Amino acid sequence: MCTAMTLQSQSNKLFFGRTMDFSHDIIPQIYIIPNSYVWYNNLNNNQIKDSYRFIGLGQELDGILGFFDGVNEKGLAAATLYFAGYAQYNTTACNDTEPIASIDFLHYILGRCSSVKELPDLLKKITVVGVPDPVTKTIAPLHWIVADRSGACAVIEPTDKGLELTDNPIGVMTNSPDFHWHMTNLRNYIEASPEQTEEAFWDSVKLTPFGQATGTMPLPGGFTSPERFVRTAYLKTHLPKPKDNREAIAACFHILASVSIPKGAVITNRNTYDYTKYTAFINTSTCEYFYKTYDDVNIKVASLWQTQRRSSDMTHLPFK
Repeated sequence: MCTAMTLQSQSNKLFFGRTMDFSHDIIPQIYIIPNSYVWYNNLNNNQIKDSYRFIGLGQELDGILGFFDGVNEKGLAAATLYFAGYAQYNTTACNDTEPIASIDFLHYILGRCSSVKELPDLLKKITVVGVPDPVTKTIAPLHWIVADRSGACAVIEPTDKGLELTDNPIGVMTNSPDFHWHMTNLRNYIEASPEQTEEAFWDSVKLTPFGQATGTMPLPGGFTSPERFVRTAYLKTHLPKPKDNREAIAACFHILASVSIPKGAVITNRNTYDYTKYTAFINTSTCEYFYKTYDDVNIKVASLWQTQRRSSDMTHLPFK
């Protein structure tokens, strides 16, 4: 369970963010990866060299570093979300493509891709292969949302057709079903509106609202993936466009507060709480992270440029 979204300010600065909703224990850290950083493919241990510097939230466990979200120096931002029941990976590389482990895919595109328009060519050269992650000990079903400074946004979903790249005009993604289904489902809420319904007559009986917000009554209120998609899409598309960076960050956190899951609201069949571990937003122009955790509602900031740019080593910062 997670929700991701984009938001543009009046000056066309793009902000990209997500809630990290999870039922397993995670201890995220902030990592800064320098350009020309060398790492090793978790499938075949082949060496991979990054082209771009990036900052990301992730976790290193059992010698495996996996990223949840991040942004590179060119302003390309991406996040990993669950795609349960729908993700279908290849078991081996096909057609002379390079095999990339599913848990490495986010690192791969942040280190290699500078814009959404480069994704089609990049995806033709790789095959994403499912491998167990060290947190769940299973092959996690994943899909990805990607955006850049231009405002372009896309969804990447591994299906029986391969890696499907889909334009995302609404700038929202949650979990299953697939993105096309979510966009079709929005039509069920066409009557949702910020405008007030003043009165209605049922025969001779006059009905009046109890107060404001009658136009929002069609909106769903639960925490399922379709409900979170609809609420986030409604709020981001009806919000006044933020004037500046400060307003944009405030708006982003207000929108995702409507889909943040408090501990105890959702319990899994493993008898664990599935809740929002953190909420994070990225200014793709400045490569700054703005984030808050479940236990601390204060917004903190981390920047891609707060360490020495010429360092060839990965840097990690505490995430509190």
